[in-house]
Amino acid sequence: MAGRRRASGSSVVVLCLLLVSLVACGGGPVTDSTRAEVQRVLDRRATAVLAHDEGAFRATGTATEYARLRAVPFADWSYRVTAVHADGGTATADAELRYRVRGYDTAPVTVGRALRLTRAGDGPWRVASDRPARKTGAQLWDQGTVAVVRGEHSIVMGVGQSTERLRSFADLADRAVPAVSQAWGTDWARHIVVLVPNSLDGMARLLGSPASSYRGIAAVTTGETGAPARAPADRVIVNPDAYSMLGPLGKQVVLTHEATHVATRARTNAATPLWLSEGYADWIGYLGSGRTPAQAAPELGRALAAGDPPTALPTDRDFGFSGDATRLAQAYEGGWMACRMIADHWGEVRLREFYLAVGTHKERTGAVEGALKDVLGTTLADFTARWRTYLKAQLG
Repeated sequence: MAGRRRASGSSVVVLCLLLVSLVACGGGPVTDSTRAEVQRVLDRRATAVLAHDEGAFRATGTATEYARLRAVPFADWSYRVTAVHADGGTATADAELRYRVRGYDTAPVTVGRALRLTRAGDGPWRVASDRPARKTGAQLWDQGTVAVVRGEHSIVMGVGQSTERLRSFADLADRAVPAVSQAWGTDWARHIVVLVPNSLDGMARLLGSPASSYRGIAAVTTGETGAPARAPADRVIVNPDAYSMLGPLGKQVVLTHEATHVATRARTNAATPLWLSEGYADWIGYLGSGRTPAQAAPELGRALAAGDPPTALPTDRDFGFSGDATRLAQAYEGGWMACRMIADHWGEVRLREFYLAVGTHKERTGAVEGALKDVLGTTLADFTARWRTYLKAQLG
């Protein structure tokens, strides 16, 4: 508080407490009643969303958001105001939005929102805009009107997409979920949420990252690794630009791969290397497809043909989206081939047991080595040597 005389002793404490109660982060003073009024407006807005009451929603301010999100089946929707800055007849508010999609989220999704409100004289506050907070990913309805298609094992929500195209994603997801359950087991939600924005840029905004990070990536699954049973459902976020370039088999492999991440998320943690989590997802994705190693691992095949085979299993850094595309492809192919080798030599049941054993560790150090010893009866050096030989046999 530059320019003000310093208080001493207990006065400092009193002054600080007073400022905490009156000042929002980086803003001017507001009264407790102003913050309470804003909270009540947002509470009425939330009630209108859940009651599908457009009139009540309009009474709280702009109705643009209502038109965009009314097709989404929300089980919960609420705001918690965390800061308010008022200046005459305008105010800005920071809030946490918590929502659940009915039948899919077992716990609320929590996101930061930045709202602008206005009032005329002593009239009620009204919401003028409701946007993502800084450094926070957008929600699908921030990009336009959301259309919803339900499948037997999925819900697909899209912006700027035809019903026919959204239905095609639901059909792919509905084939993917049983395939994952057959390989992994049924101890997971057995349904997925698919989000289809209208462009690569839309995908990037949902993820809160630059579009360049996902160019050429057909889909990404969000979710916290090692998430508890009561957690928001993972979202499979599609890059419609890259996805449209895939053939029928490629589209199915991608959705099955992403569904595998949803199924394995609770048993995946910091101990799980990406070569295993991504390789296992590809292994289930390709099951029954008829794709040979030469067809599914062309970049590794070219490396072997050029006399430049990999000497070690892919590192997590090799899977960076913004790096070398060839290096990224080889990382995915190498992880898939490692999991395929385990299934071929030790059996599919052991592959799953190996994945689970790695996930019982809390950190990376010793996790793979311990699981290799306990489940497969081998060492990392021996496993790597077997993998290199397997690559040559399958791709050479």
